[in-house]
Amino acid sequence: MNEKIHHGRNIKRFREMMGIKQESLAFELGPDWSQKKISLLEQKEEVEEELLRQVADILKVPAEAIKSFNEEMALQIVNNSFNNSSGIGLNYHCTFNPLDKLLESMDENKKLYERLLESEREKVELLKKMMEK
Repeated sequence: MNEKIHHGRNIKRFREMMGIKQESLAFELGPDWSQKKISLLEQKEEVEEELLRQVADILKVPAEAIKSFNEEMALQIVNNSFNNSSGIGLNYHCTFNPLDKLLESMDENKKLYERLLESEREKVELLKKMMEK
């Protein structure tokens, strides 16, 4: 699998994953850059090393990630991790009953409310005694 990695497409993917707009990336790269120029950059199959490093720094990812990210390989890894029974992936078996936890927290809240209510009653009684004097 000696497929050429498309640097521009990877820049776009990482930029979008980070929630950064083309305009923001252009601003970070300097006054010579515009949204249109970023759009053209994202269409380039190969990006110069220095520019790639600048973009990677702005996106806070290693330049090597942009140079080597392959979406098909990433999807294969995810697919293999979640569709086999090798033990890699998510633990689908809950070790507690969520409803029991909910009922416990509701019971605790009720106890706290009752203590707060009792404290308020004590304050009212104390104020009444003070007013009588």
